[in-house]
Amino acid sequence: MLRTIILVHLFVHAFVGSSQDTFSITAVDPATGEVGSAGASCVDLFIAGFSDPGFLAQQLPGVGSINTQSYYLASNQNNAMARMQAGDTPEQIMAWVAANDVQGNSTQRQYGVAMLQGAGAGAAGFTGANCLSYANHIAGPNYAIQGNILLGPEILEEMEQNFLNTTGTLADKLMAALQGANVVGADTRCAANGTSSLFAFLEVAQPDDPFNQPSLSLGVRLASIGVEPIDSLQSLYDAWQLTADIEQYGAVRQLRVSPNPAEDMVVVQLPVGTTLALLQLVDAAGRTLPSATETLLGGQVQLPVDHLAPGLYHVVLYEEGRRTMGRFVKQ
Repeated sequence: MLRTIILVHLFVHAFVGSSQDTFSITAVDPATGEVGSAGASCVDLFIAGFSDPGFLAQQLPGVGSINTQSYYLASNQNNAMARMQAGDTPEQIMAWVAANDVQGNSTQRQYGVAMLQGAGAGAAGFTGANCLSYANHIAGPNYAIQGNILLGPEILEEMEQNFLNTTGTLADKLMAALQGANVVGADTRCAANGTSSLFAFLEVAQPDDPFNQPSLSLGVRLASIGVEPIDSLQSLYDAWQLTADIEQYGAVRQLRVSPNPAEDMVVVQLPVGTTLALLQLVDAAGRTLPSATETLLGGQVQLPVDHLAPGLYHVVLYEEGRRTMGRFVKQ
């Protein structure tokens, strides 16, 4: 079964390594070759100047995934990825980054790494002695879960139980793991906000994805009081799941819409043989958006979506009494 490939390319600003980043999981699936991560924190990314909620995770498609947190430094993350590319095991990578911190202070860093190893997998974690309490990590056969400034060990434990007890894809399991930390004050700094965190992300790379371009990349960054980012991320993920089987070209014709999710523009690839047709954009409530109606002649069309509210939308192609549909998520 083909999966819809979604790509969100976000510019990551330079970041001063003075921030703590709180709970995350990185994991691999030996059966599919997928690698991925999910996480959240009470850092206000608008103030920090970060546009990408998934900055602390990095995947090497077909190989493994690394999460870098607690006084995050991009240079430490890049060095850890270089060790993965060089063929180090998870344990060797953790030992290397602990001994070779860019600022000479690995005691305040935290890492998690999961890798495909032959027909199996391996994982390891590292928590420096000076990470803010509660801080710890859990390493399983194909996953590593880590957190600092936590309410307590139950946050990591619930993440692990959700990951282990959820059936489905690696993305399903990572999203469920994150829901295990959906507790007010999971990151204790957010207790007064009434949420677990202020941003959340989910990323999964397929074996043939380009480096730094995971097929699934969803993120939420908030500054609103009382809005739970893990729930917001869950809504985005649920909407993405509805689009995941769109690329089924066979007996049933489907529209290919990309990128998915989208921010400013979507490109609709028309089925082979389309001559003259009417294309309409429809929201989740079934309302046609007149401003998006276009008359088309073959090939493909670009539709601006920057004016749309976040959510799920349908693109409907009408031709000769036949209707063909596609879907996308507006971030």
